[in-house]
Amino acid sequence: MSGDPKLTTLGKISVILFMVGCLAAAWFYFRGLPTGLLGWLRAGSPGAPAGPPTSVKANTEIGVAYGTEKKLWLEWAAQQFATTDAGRRVKVNLLPMGSLEGSQALIAGDTRIHVWSPASRVYEGTFVLDWQARHGGNPILKAADLALTPMVFVWWEERYQAFARKYGAASFGTVGRALGEGSGWAAIAGKPEWGLFKIGHTHPNQSNSGLVTLLAMAQEYYKKTRGLVLADILEPAFQEWLVRIERGVSGLAPSTGTMMREMVLKGPSAFDVLVVYESVAIEYLKSAEGRWGSLHITYPERNFWNENPYYIIDAAWSSADQRRAAEAFLEFLLSEPVQRQSLQHGFRPGDPTVPIKTPDSPFVLYTRYGLQIEPGSACEAPAPEVINNLLSLWQRQVGR
Repeated sequence: MSGDPKLTTLGKISVILFMVGCLAAAWFYFRGLPTGLLGWLRAGSPGAPAGPPTSVKANTEIGVAYGTEKKLWLEWAAQQFATTDAGRRVKVNLLPMGSLEGSQALIAGDTRIHVWSPASRVYEGTFVLDWQARHGGNPILKAADLALTPMVFVWWEERYQAFARKYGAASFGTVGRALGEGSGWAAIAGKPEWGLFKIGHTHPNQSNSGLVTLLAMAQEYYKKTRGLVLADILEPAFQEWLVRIERGVSGLAPSTGTMMREMVLKGPSAFDVLVVYESVAIEYLKSAEGRWGSLHITYPERNFWNENPYYIIDAAWSSADQRRAAEAFLEFLLSEPVQRQSLQHGFRPGDPTVPIKTPDSPFVLYTRYGLQIEPGSACEAPAPEVINNLLSLWQRQVGR
């Protein structure tokens, strides 16, 4: 209408400048750069999340204590990360440690460690309680699962076939029966030249896979997938059954990868069967075939998922830049190309959108070795008091 007020030229310029300012503020916000009060609210307010990777200062250095089952994948990932914009500012020091060893190092105050990536979340509750008793507060600033893998029995094929003919399905119970044969393979399969029956797992007080093996044994004994309680661990009949099996176990290496390597290097003279992560077994399937013959994988009926969590640690020695650098590396590890690469190392990607059944997937290529998509009934980790008493029982009755 002719009576309506009209903007002057100066007014139009003011509106345009206001709109440009709003767009610029929005761009800075999403880029993560501080903009006056808004930047203060995002970067400096109590409890605010760490800034995005672009705010990491150059030459920031972080230490990642990791379970050695991820060695090849993480070494590859760290090299690739170093070629990215965020990675050029960050030096990632990979510190190979058994899962429980890494926890104990953190609690003792190992200032090299800013990220802890054990094989599973099973020990998380115990770690938090131990940290709080020593340092106070919650040690986990952020957590995410990188890749999953269940537990498996990995056998020499010929030994597995002989075992199965005698005992049927592989379980801790049937393994216990084989260990009880005084003349070993002579009684099991008429093969005295094979010696005693030999099974190995890692040291449960040093390695997650050893601890998870004990838990899987308890779940099998009680036929449970959840609800394992302290009274179960204190039951004399269970203790006698567990100790009888464990006293026949060989190996007890601090690292799952180290023990698997020994099996492939030395052949059946070292082990007939190991309890290891599925991912570790997959990495050695081909190399074993060229040395001592084929391996064969079977799954416990009641199994545990090992999630390979990535914990950014809220420690006094960790700076804001180191925490942001740790988050930048986490974002890279969770990116689709890196998740796809985890599959090539035998893991099941933590990103559920990354498929497992691809033409080049080990779960397609290696089914002849016994690999399965479905690894058995998944068990829940019990409370820290159950885990601690199970470890104490093992240490008192078996520990070496």
